[in-house]
Amino acid sequence: MEREWVAEESVLVDAAAGAVWEAVADPRRMPEWSPELFAVRVRGGRGPAGEGTRFVGFNRIGWRVWFTTCEVTASVPGEVFAFRVSSFGIPVALWGYRVEAVGENSTRLTEYWHDLRRDQRGAGFVSLLGRVFTGVPAERRAEVNRRGMRRTLERIAAALSGGVTTE
Repeated sequence: MEREWVAEESVLVDAAAGAVWEAVADPRRMPEWSPELFAVRVRGGRGPAGEGTRFVGFNRIGWRVWFTTCEVTASVPGEVFAFRVSSFGIPVALWGYRVEAVGENSTRLTEYWHDLRRDQRGAGFVSLLGRVFTGVPAERRAEVNRRGMRRTLERIAAALSGGVTTE
């Protein structure tokens, strides 16, 4: 199996783009939707996080539990929210959401992931840690993330609009 370095999934949400962005740009709300993330500790106030905001995510797959440190890299109201994930100071991934209004009360929400564990010092070590802590080898991470993204997006759509329309 060839390793994938990027994954993304989209969903249509029956809600205005501003409301969708406000929801996904608040890291404290992520545990409501994510199948892996169960807790978040954010430095700073409540609501949408601005660029430079740091937070720690606590994750779980089965009996395996681990944490990552994150920093918001893009926070543009109604458009994009993204954050870089690292482990022991080594970049692991970039996660984000693109928000696109497709009508007055309809929004295309895209969740994306870019694996950053290549061509850098410590990338092999972080890949090994990822397998030990998560039980998922690097070659399967995109597949696992894509499945998690679909569940996350369905939960966001249900919470914000009471339903989901997949693309």
